[in-house]
Amino acid sequence: MKTVRLTAAQAMVRFLSAQKVEIDGREQRLFEGVFAIFGHGNVSGLGEALYAGRDALPTYRAHNEQAMAHAAIAFAKASRRRRMMACTTSIGPGATNMVTAAAVAHVNRLPVLLIPGDFFANRRPDPVLQQVEDFGDGTVSANDCFRPVSRYFDRIMRPEQIVPALNRAMTVLTDPAECGPVTLAFCQDVQTEAYDYPVSFFEERVHRQRRIIPDPDEVAVAATLLNASKKPFVVCGGGVLYSGAERELIDFCARRGIPVAETQAGKSATPVDHPMAVGAIGVTGTGAANALASEADVILGVGTRFADFTTGSWALFKNPDRRFISVNVQPFDAAKHRAAPVVGDARAALAVLDKALGDWKAPHAWGEAAAKATAEWSATAARYTAKTNALLPTDAEVLGALMRVGEASDVVVCAAGGLPGELHKLWQAGAPLGYHVEYGYSCMGYEIAGGLGVKLALPDREVVVTIGDGSYLMMNSEIATSVMLGKKLIIVVNDNRGFGCINRLQNATGGAPFNNLLSDTRHEVLPDVDFVAHARSLGAEAVKVASIAELEAAFKAARAAISTQVIVIDTDPVGSTDAGGFWWDVAVPAVSDRAEVSAARRGYEDALTIQRVGD
Repeated sequence: MKTVRLTAAQAMVRFLSAQKVEIDGREQRLFEGVFAIFGHGNVSGLGEALYAGRDALPTYRAHNEQAMAHAAIAFAKASRRRRMMACTTSIGPGATNMVTAAAVAHVNRLPVLLIPGDFFANRRPDPVLQQVEDFGDGTVSANDCFRPVSRYFDRIMRPEQIVPALNRAMTVLTDPAECGPVTLAFCQDVQTEAYDYPVSFFEERVHRQRRIIPDPDEVAVAATLLNASKKPFVVCGGGVLYSGAERELIDFCARRGIPVAETQAGKSATPVDHPMAVGAIGVTGTGAANALASEADVILGVGTRFADFTTGSWALFKNPDRRFISVNVQPFDAAKHRAAPVVGDARAALAVLDKALGDWKAPHAWGEAAAKATAEWSATAARYTAKTNALLPTDAEVLGALMRVGEASDVVVCAAGGLPGELHKLWQAGAPLGYHVEYGYSCMGYEIAGGLGVKLALPDREVVVTIGDGSYLMMNSEIATSVMLGKKLIIVVNDNRGFGCINRLQNATGGAPFNNLLSDTRHEVLPDVDFVAHARSLGAEAVKVASIAELEAAFKAARAAISTQVIVIDTDPVGSTDAGGFWWDVAVPAVSDRAEVSAARRGYEDALTIQRVGD
């Protein structure tokens, strides 16, 4: 067997460089590159190896470990999970900083390879700097925090262990069902140790998207349920976009006369002007989608995990005889809530299900009801996004301005606070992948880093990051990275002076305004944050606007600019779109001295009566 002597780190870099992917007949690097922040636990091992392999596997320098992993995750999502990135950190805080991002990838079923440094496998210098010691277990490392938020976890303690570990990692990262974060904790001494690796380990490998064909019996059951339905309804999840099945889904719904609504992850899959597309569903859904969902007798989920925001905490689907069908590559998701599972790729499953349905169509009146409900909702939504001269516009009015001056190819990015709800209800995405909201984990701080990842994946599209002041203050470091890399973002900061979304939730559950808006916190002096000066200090061009008209003008100027732009506008912390939407199960205290809480508890108990446990 022919071998080559390399360090374990060199072998890892060479292996990752040899991974390719075929997309639409064209081969590309599977790994766009590696985000790296070096420390003593990876600089002399992986750092040296990445330097030597920098032409085949580019290395990107970030400013925060969590943020760089967010960027890598966003890159994978915007690439429909077909391409990905790796992230390496030193042992210690750099590694644990990535744990939050690993959870984001895990919840959202997105591939990212995390390579944190680890303790010395030989134990000679124990405890090394930043090593976490367990008094009763010598094998414990801070990197064990990654175990519950990794699809696959391994600790590399000998150089030859990377052979099975990397092969297993690739299986997970490229598998449509298992897809998620992989963590390879890489002992820092092992990174530098040499081994005679088989040359075959480094042969180029081309990965192709696997399309799982569903079982005929499962398709037959689903077809039987649909054939008997009078008010069928489709829930479009992120799996539709990952499958590239947007056209197949809307054509299926059009042929069969079935209205289709979108989850946060599925939004932008269906054309906003299609008669069967009824918009967002659930807690942040449109009035049209939720009204139809409440009547539906058969709900066909395609690529959705049926999270609580989609189902209204399992109170939205009110028809007592309703049945669920779930098309999903992952059996865990396909079988949720007693659904009839159709385990398979969305595009493949829709094709065979369409064939099995023969000439069946939903009653014409059901389609007419969908069209009427959508028209009514469109008129309602337009009132919330209309131009205004208000001193403090709402988030909805800001989004209306961005839509009026935007283009169909724009990609909007968001993650947490009140904006995701307003975006889900109101944003009209012009093209697939034009809506990028991380709402599985709803991670504050994802927004700007995520925008950078989207721009790396979709360099020819304008990336518009919408973010509140709370998320901006939580993580903004990758503004500097976007400037450094020449990856232009347009960042719109809605400054409502606090955590406005949670303040509204606090009030809605009977709580007193407390510790959310800055004015309601313990303070000696209220901070007067100059977001414009801050953004400029990171290298961006920035401006503050005083009205919606000024926002529209600034956005047009930002579009014409070359480098990253930040636009700041003061917004109303209280106003939100009160049309549409649905109940969400947020438990209210059963005992309180506040009459407002007691009243909210009574309302909560009433709402629980419509919740179907286990359905």
